[in-house]
Amino acid sequence: MLKPPYSITSLILEQTASIFEKLGEIKSANLQKAPTELRKKNRIKTIQSSLEIEGNTLSTAQITALLEGKRILAPEKDILEVKNAIKAYELLNEYEPYKLASLCKAHKILMTELVKNPGKLRTQQVGIAHGESIKHIAPPHSMVESLLNNLLAYLKNDSDLLLIKSCVFHYEFEFIHPFMDGNGRMGQLWQPVILKDKYPVFEFLPIETLIKKEQKSYYKALALSDSLGHSTPFIEFMLNIIKQALEELLQSQNISLTGKDRIQLYKNDIGLNNFSRQEYMRYFKTISSATASRDLKDAVAEKIIEKTGDKRLTIYKYFPD
Repeated sequence: MLKPPYSITSLILEQTASIFEKLGEIKSANLQKAPTELRKKNRIKTIQSSLEIEGNTLSTAQITALLEGKRILAPEKDILEVKNAIKAYELLNEYEPYKLASLCKAHKILMTELVKNPGKLRTQQVGIAHGESIKHIAPPHSMVESLLNNLLAYLKNDSDLLLIKSCVFHYEFEFIHPFMDGNGRMGQLWQPVILKDKYPVFEFLPIETLIKKEQKSYYKALALSDSLGHSTPFIEFMLNIIKQALEELLQSQNISLTGKDRIQLYKNDIGLNNFSRQEYMRYFKTISSATASRDLKDAVAEKIIEKTGDKRLTIYKYFPD
């Protein structure tokens, strides 16, 4: 296994420390187990931003409509791209991050009916153009499979932090350019695939939205890494994007997490077990006793949970779905 070239700079160390601090805050605030509505909202933002970078014209409202099975008026190719992306992201938990076959499977889902051989590695030489000039000549097609297998072996076995390795993978994947088309959206899809098992928040964190906002800087970081022959500038860029995404999640969700959200989050964690108000409050450390009582009272009224006992002996239990 050959390790891709990069350096661990003081900025990278500073960024990773900040990210781990925010991951800790997210875990303690129970934000990594997001309610269904938040996951849906962020998934839509992710798909819209990832495809907009590639020229897709659909809005978040149109993507929402497609996700709900509604018909919309839009270019057929754009609709197909979104439908494929919805399927690809729905299977996020089924992909195996270190297996080439799984990566090819994701590409096939993402690019079906959009390219000739979806899920197949390229069989010809390619160059990546920005504007009218060629900015990057990808490695020969005869090397693609071995380069990818080496990259996946590094990802699985190297001792560096997974957070850093996910950024290295993202850059090296774009450098190798293993497919004829769809490499950009695949690189963005696979980074959360790599990170989600260890850090569940990445399953729904819309990193692609910030990449879209910083699109020029994204391509600049790729180009700078190309010219230097190592991925260090791109790692620094991506860690900053991840840090911003986590900051936005903390800021927005600390404000907008509703009683219904908390009730759903708690159910996701405890299932149908009995619980008390005190246990509920220990889980949501930042809410007051009045807020906890209101959450539980509303959930009882809506027949989400049932209440038995009285005062200090009150016990709650979720109704089965």
